Amino acid sequence: MAEFVPGYEASAFYGIGAPKNTAAAVVERLNREINAGLAGSKLKSRLDDLGSSAFIGSPSDFGSFIAAETEKWGKVVKFAGIKPE
Repeated sequence: MAEFVPGYEASAFYGIGAPKNTAAAVVERLNREINAGLAGSKLKSRLDDLGSSAFIGSPSDFGSFIAAETEKWGKVVKFAGIKPE
């Protein structure tokens, strides 16, 4: 696609969320354990085999990423005049 549309970029991602009022200690523990799993050599190797990579960071990092993606793709939706069906 990038050959036809200069600057084109798209990706897919997966994340784990928790209800809004989840205790900070629980969120921190989940984040720590998930990041440890993602950093493990076995999972890293498997993700590499699939042509993927892990996003290891804080809940705040992930929130910023989601906000940036929402803004970016919102502009595309508005520019293209896309409407829900």
